[in-house]
Amino acid sequence: MAEVDRRSRWADLAGPVHYLDFGGPADGPIVVGVHGLGGSALNWSAIAPLLTDRCRLLAPDLAGHGLTESLGRGAAVGANQVLLHRFIETVPASPVILMGNSMGGMVSLLEAVAAPDAVAGLVLIDAALPFVPALPHPLVAALFSAYATPGLGRFLMTRRRVLPAERQVSMVLRLCCVDPYRVPVEVVAEHVELVRRRARFEHAERDFLAAARSVVVMAGFPPGMSYRRAIRSIAAPVLLIHGERDRLVPVAASRGLARQRPRWPLVVLPGVGHVPQLEAPAETATAILDWLTSAGDAAARAATHPLAKTT
Repeated sequence: MAEVDRRSRWADLAGPVHYLDFGGPADGPIVVGVHGLGGSALNWSAIAPLLTDRCRLLAPDLAGHGLTESLGRGAAVGANQVLLHRFIETVPASPVILMGNSMGGMVSLLEAVAAPDAVAGLVLIDAALPFVPALPHPLVAALFSAYATPGLGRFLMTRRRVLPAERQVSMVLRLCCVDPYRVPVEVVAEHVELVRRRARFEHAERDFLAAARSVVVMAGFPPGMSYRRAIRSIAAPVLLIHGERDRLVPVAASRGLARQRPRWPLVVLPGVGHVPQLEAPAETATAILDWLTSAGDAAARAATHPLAKTT
């Protein structure tokens, strides 16, 4: 974890928040990576080297995830949107481009609605969008049904926690990726070490279940109606990226949103699952960098730190 520790930073946001500073040019647009459910800032390790020639990349661990314990701040989507806003205000202290995967895409969308001046643009990677009429993958449907059942979700999480860290990471990658062997081995090793470090966290299962249940509530009916209305209000430039073979969030969700918002370009990555930034980092980075010089150019300029613009 020496490389991770070198990038590791902490901020006091009503309690300690861990984040990774992947570096990048001082005069480049500031991008904040927002990980998904059960993820961490490490979810951006594979793609970071491909973006930081052009962008300054920061990535927080949301509350209840990674090395950021919830400590009474809550781990649900709404609480983490508030935490993300505090992070933007405190660390980059200027407008940013939010790059959100899965639940992180949902949190990023909510932040763009709540604080439009803080969000210059959005890159939504397999974002947790409002539910669409699509047949869910049987395994995914079973998992989220278990998470929603009092007692059962905690039981399953507790059983998983006693497994070796390598097995836990392998299970998640097999669920999220079409080909988990495409994830760089050094990035897998970082995730394994993080699981070992999180083993001492007292409320890890509780926080995960709170976050999972909040995602389902936000995306479903009838609460999902307010989420749909909120998305329609976003004026910032948006890029949609989606793995064609995502089992957790069907590509139909992003395709439907792209039809509703034709100015939001959609890049579908063939043969890729739920975490393109890990499974297909080169293709994902190419889509982002191309967008920054085309439809996302205004976002890139707005997300450049004010001091850098004057030098």
